[in-house]
Amino acid sequence: MLSAGEISPVGILKETEILPDQIQPASIDLRLGEYAYPVDASFLPGKGTLVLEKMRELDSSFERFRIDIRNGAVLEKGRVYVIPLLENINLRSDVSAFANPKSSTGRLDILTRLIADYATRFDRVEEGYEGQLYIEVAPRSFSVVVRTGTRLNQLRFRRTRGENPKPITGADWRTLLTEGQIADCTATTEKTGDLPFTIDLKGAGADDALIGWRAKKHARRIDLERRDYDPFDFWEPIRFHKESSLILDPDEFYILMTKEAIAVPPEFAAEMLPYDTRAGEFRVHYAGFFDPGFGWDAHTRRAGSSRGVLEVRSHEVPFLLEHGQTVGWLRYERMAERPDILYGNGIASNYQGQQLRLAKQFRPLATR
Repeated sequence: MLSAGEISPVGILKETEILPDQIQPASIDLRLGEYAYPVDASFLPGKGTLVLEKMRELDSSFERFRIDIRNGAVLEKGRVYVIPLLENINLRSDVSAFANPKSSTGRLDILTRLIADYATRFDRVEEGYEGQLYIEVAPRSFSVVVRTGTRLNQLRFRRTRGENPKPITGADWRTLLTEGQIADCTATTEKTGDLPFTIDLKGAGADDALIGWRAKKHARRIDLERRDYDPFDFWEPIRFHKESSLILDPDEFYILMTKEAIAVPPEFAAEMLPYDTRAGEFRVHYAGFFDPGFGWDAHTRRAGSSRGVLEVRSHEVPFLLEHGQTVGWLRYERMAERPDILYGNGIASNYQGQQLRLAKQFRPLATR
């Protein structure tokens, strides 16, 4: 797609060239452009309308208040910003694109959504689209420092007709489950391709074992380029004590993890499905996309030790979570072909083999 010009940098400056490490096994990282535009509310441009035209329609003076982020600038929590990205796409008539926040973005409670010209939905680009892309950014727990080139979300592509990867059959799915290729347990699943996962609220099982983190209400800003923040300056640890349950306070933000170790074999990719309100008024993820090779042990051809880290928020009312409760689903899809490079294998993946892991901006507890 790069060599064919279907993905290209905005402008002709060397600084905007697509970098090799933007390419992931099943996605491409997108980069922030030069300016951020504060907006009063989230919006979609709608059919026939460009993103910038819609912004001008909502506020004719919006360009006066743009923020230059070329050398770094603060995006304040509780505000909404629209930022042009450094990538253009020119999709074929049989290819559409889908966006997800990157893992670190979700773990910092930064809401991001892709916007394309003429879009009627977030995070999707229709077949045949040609043009620039934009991102809506809304920090919720922490103010953050970003700059041109910061990567907050990623784009993946799917054929919509023609030669598609063959679907996962029931026999394929039973093999993946019984051989432990996608989870370290034999899960009960009602639908081929969908893996339920549960919450871990015991940790190591001992009293005082760390089982999660809750974001502090008041903390200083986070520079997304740093990797040395003390987690205790920003997070309150949650520890197991007597009961293997946790009451979620409304609109508090939590980092928790799955009880299961999960994996994505090389021929597949996986995505967390949106929470089901029939199971409770809470959500367990922002990011939710797993590249081929995540958690995969190439020697045993089974799930390794990687847990799914969950970004959890309750809505409206307090909600009781209990250890082992089903809180979400992973949907697996077959890739068009096996990638040359897998997640965690030679590409310095940050979260391979993860347990309860905060975003990469925080140093591990052992070095505190």
